[in-house]
Amino acid sequence: MIAFVREVSPELARCELSLIERVPIDAARAHRQHQRYAAELRTLGCELEWLPPLPAHADGVFVEDTAVLVPELAVMTRPGVASRRGEVDSVAAALARHLPVTRLDEPASLDGGDVLRIGHRLYVGVSGRSNAAGVAQLGAALAPLGYTVRAVPLSGCLHLKSACTFIPPEVLLVNPLWVDPAAFPGTVPLAVDADEPHAANTLTVGGVTLVSSAYPRTQRRLEQAGIATHALEVDELHKAEAALTCMSLMLERA
Repeated sequence: MIAFVREVSPELARCELSLIERVPIDAARAHRQHQRYAAELRTLGCELEWLPPLPAHADGVFVEDTAVLVPELAVMTRPGVASRRGEVDSVAAALARHLPVTRLDEPASLDGGDVLRIGHRLYVGVSGRSNAAGVAQLGAALAPLGYTVRAVPLSGCLHLKSACTFIPPEVLLVNPLWVDPAAFPGTVPLAVDADEPHAANTLTVGGVTLVSSAYPRTQRRLEQAGIATHALEVDELHKAEAALTCMSLMLERA
């Protein structure tokens, strides 16, 4: 597995926010937390590929939003806020060294954080960042490779992966107030703790599910379900409306 990552911008405090109140962000602390995150990915067997720094792009560390990856193709997105579209080209250049690349075009908008892949099915959250044209263009790009793309209604959260993530082989960790678990057939839903509504965003690598240390009750639910977990401190990055999947693009080796 290759994990594409980018360092935290010193301008992180100017990040785009949609649903949470802006509070002061310590960019140096966020940088340290991100470094530990990257180190954990390496420990779990990922080969890290560092993307060029973009110090002027406050949200540049959140590389997940710039592309949708399947083993055969990289689909470069058109992020839903204009300030982030300058992040895409450097990611495209890095990905092009590994696999073919295609792009979404206007009027599409789509953030990678809205896309959840389960095998050959991709679910796209209908959010403030991803529109119907983005869903349609993604589907057209991936259909020749045998993938299906389906839109999923959301409410109350930024991205689909704010509301749910998939933990192989079958668990869907989900906040059922934000997305209907029935939209994901063949999965076994496991609800987050009611007092931790943002806890559904996890990242599973090498058989270990990474969780934010801010959500210990949900972590206990995962452990009780037989899922191996490891907690990471990323609370400074949460202030930028971010979570674990946001900070990497994961490419399976062919």
